[in-house]
Amino acid sequence: MARNLGDPIQTRLDWAVRIAREAGELTLRYFRRTDLAVEFKADASPVTAADRAAEELLRERIAERFPGDSILGEEFGTASGSSGYQWVVDPIDGTKSFVHGVPLYTMLVAVLAEERPLLGVISAPACGEMVYAARGSGCWYTGDRSGDAAPSVARVSAVRHLSESLLLTSEVATFTVGRAKDVLPAYLELQKTARLARTWGDGYGYLMVATGRAEIMIDPVMNLWDAAPLQTVIEEAGGRFTDWQGRATVHAGEAIATNGLVTEEVLAILRGW
Repeated sequence: MARNLGDPIQTRLDWAVRIAREAGELTLRYFRRTDLAVEFKADASPVTAADRAAEELLRERIAERFPGDSILGEEFGTASGSSGYQWVVDPIDGTKSFVHGVPLYTMLVAVLAEERPLLGVISAPACGEMVYAARGSGCWYTGDRSGDAAPSVARVSAVRHLSESLLLTSEVATFTVGRAKDVLPAYLELQKTARLARTWGDGYGYLMVATGRAEIMIDPVMNLWDAAPLQTVIEEAGGRFTDWQGRATVHAGEAIATNGLVTEEVLAILRGW
């Protein structure tokens, strides 16, 4: 992967990869610990000391290298900046998986400018996997936890039909809450049409689409810290990332990621509801 060290986006991507790996190693110190305490936030979502410690580390490392950049994180809100660049971090995306010892949780890091995603990192520390991308520079994958091995190009699958596709989501129950209407029938129609459906979700589901192991990942309810890194990763891997109306955005509070070839089939079903 060619690098221009004077490029402010590439410089931030290199740092994002580095600190995601570092914070991921921190989460592993807590993973599957029998004494890990779980608290519940106002929205009933779980949070642990690992979530908070990882975000604190990410914030410290971002401020150390890019003190003028603003930061938005799930656990500690917004820190203002003056550079025009905004980091968006989710220290543990999939805390429910994390607290149950399931290794499919991820760490998400993105940088935006003028609300447009410029780069994204999806790291799965317990699986030793990571995908990362900067706009116009391709998407890269590594399955080496140390980061010493050379990355390979990440590419979406070539599957052309929904009936041949693996469909993923984070939690089926979210299709019945948090939206103006119950959209569970839409999900059930997608599930009926797809070859296979599984809940290997949260950030890991998007990693699977970017690496060609799944064709569709869909979420009906998202925050910006859930969505911010995904568009760049999916698009640079050759896929499409949209809201449920087909608009390419991370600000809609919902998402569809596909290999691009089955997008219209998916949207046709969603528009029917």
